[in-house]
Amino acid sequence: MTPSSTSPLDHAWWLASRAAGVVALLLVSASVLIGLTMAARVLRKPGLKRSLLAFHEHAALAGLVAIAVHGVTLLGDSWLRPGLAAIAVPFVVGYRTAYVAVGILGGYLAALLGLSFYARRRSGARLWRRLHRATALVSVLGVVHALGAGTDASSAWLRAVIVGTAVPAVGLLAVRMTRGRRTPARRARGRPSRAASARSAPPPDGLPASATGRRA
Repeated sequence: MTPSSTSPLDHAWWLASRAAGVVALLLVSASVLIGLTMAARVLRKPGLKRSLLAFHEHAALAGLVAIAVHGVTLLGDSWLRPGLAAIAVPFVVGYRTAYVAVGILGGYLAALLGLSFYARRRSGARLWRRLHRATALVSVLGVVHALGAGTDASSAWLRAVIVGTAVPAVGLLAVRMTRGRRTPARRARGRPSRAASARSAPPPDGLPASATGRRA
């Protein structure tokens, strides 16, 4: 979206929406990076995990607020004039419809995952972790939306931000997947066989070890 007037005051709402969108992208990316850092266990300083978890949660919630501001401030833009349905319902707006729809869907997914922080006790830690992995998808949808519908898509600084967050995210994901494959193998090597467990098991009550050995 590129308004025809060059005066910033004539397009304050559009500039506010543009700024909020960039902030949302940065916050969501930061939340994803922190989440992958904890999952990959590359930092094991005592007490650090709790601080990272708090930052991860706050960044996700702040990103959700920025997404809401990004959409709501567009209602005041005199050039686009989207209307409430255009910012809330995918494929309604006439401006770069597909890319805007991607942004709307990403916003809804961010809201679902952000609010899930408060429901993890009811849903269970295991289910919550599985659902929470979709946070990375929010970041991907945000990048697609920014490159397809944003006016800063051709800007070097925006592309530098995207590359600067995407490269470490891919690296951390690779570390997480590699360690995830090694863990079952380590557990299998450390688990005793059934025969070894039977030999090392204590004898039944009332029988000496020598008697059970003769029976075997």
